[in-house]
Amino acid sequence: MTTSLTAERVRSDVDVLARAGLDVGDFLGEAIGSLIRAVPHAAACMATVDPNTLLLTSTRKFGNLLGRNEHDDEWGLREYGAPECSSFRQLARAGVDAVGMHDLTAGRTQDSPRMHEFMRPHYDFTDEARLILRDGDQVWGGIAFFRELDEQPFIPSEIEFLRTLSQPLARGVRTGLLASIVAEPQTTPSGPCVLIVDSSNQMIQMSAGAEERVADLLSGANSGAATSVITSLVSAARRYGRGESDVPPRLRVRGASGMWLLVHASPLSSTVDRVGEVVVTIEEARPPEIVPLVVAAFGLTSRERDVTQMVLQGVATKDIATTLHVSAYTVQDHLKSIFDKAGVRSRRELIARVYFDQYAPRMNDPLLPSGSYSAGPSELM
Repeated sequence: MTTSLTAERVRSDVDVLARAGLDVGDFLGEAIGSLIRAVPHAAACMATVDPNTLLLTSTRKFGNLLGRNEHDDEWGLREYGAPECSSFRQLARAGVDAVGMHDLTAGRTQDSPRMHEFMRPHYDFTDEARLILRDGDQVWGGIAFFRELDEQPFIPSEIEFLRTLSQPLARGVRTGLLASIVAEPQTTPSGPCVLIVDSSNQMIQMSAGAEERVADLLSGANSGAATSVITSLVSAARRYGRGESDVPPRLRVRGASGMWLLVHASPLSSTVDRVGEVVVTIEEARPPEIVPLVVAAFGLTSRERDVTQMVLQGVATKDIATTLHVSAYTVQDHLKSIFDKAGVRSRRELIARVYFDQYAPRMNDPLLPSGSYSAGPSELM
């Protein structure tokens, strides 16, 4: 472990970066570039997740992992398809924010199938430190740090230092989701795309537009394979179908295009020749699905979320006060805090900030019963 002075400087750097309004990729690049001074490592891989289901939404790689994406699908199948106490999802659900595999296994990293059967043979990594990015009661991702054959394992003081960075790193990721705006918003959705994955995890069928939707899951120059999001979801769907998991296999993700997407999977009915096949659907996310995620990313309190929900519904301040049994002045105080956290100055700007460019061009169109916007012009009802 490096000096306490270096550790404090790194912690301060990460905290400043988390408040700088950077997008996720830029934030992580800067943060990990600083963090390596306190916790040296040969490589790192950061995964973002949907905070509702803890399913993978993107991966970004650094150091010796950058550009090495040939085994990403296998990683996704292992991470979400087989139970292991040190998987990101298990750590998140157990409330454990940082572990070192050497320390966790008392030096027997070969007891971890992930380390013994995947990390060591494919990458020569001999130890891994895992960090959960948790802010309050929500998890926004995780980072795995790796050391190679000629490096010492992560020591407990390094793991503890990483744990102290869980919240600021989570804050940087959740606010980074809101940092970039779509340059050319898509106003005419192409509709759902479907692909089928067979029992050997090959994509055997795709509907029109599916390849473009999958490519939209890439996350910049440091991106892992876009298909790892699909294979992770497929593994989760199989476990869900077998009754081994109570987490619905679905996730919300913001694509490289800036469009919010909903990706969900379901095992197909088991006929003799189609056992293990999974159908995956990728479609534009509906406003009711995205609003809670966006509002959560602002870091609002429970009461501020209630106020925001009513603002989005067009409820006047006095009516919000009546509903919440507080004074109008209290509502104004809540609104001021909400505006500060969302980086806006008015109700109108808040609504635009929540809906982004994806929905803004259709704000005057009626909602369909499904919660999606009508593709046609607005009509008086």
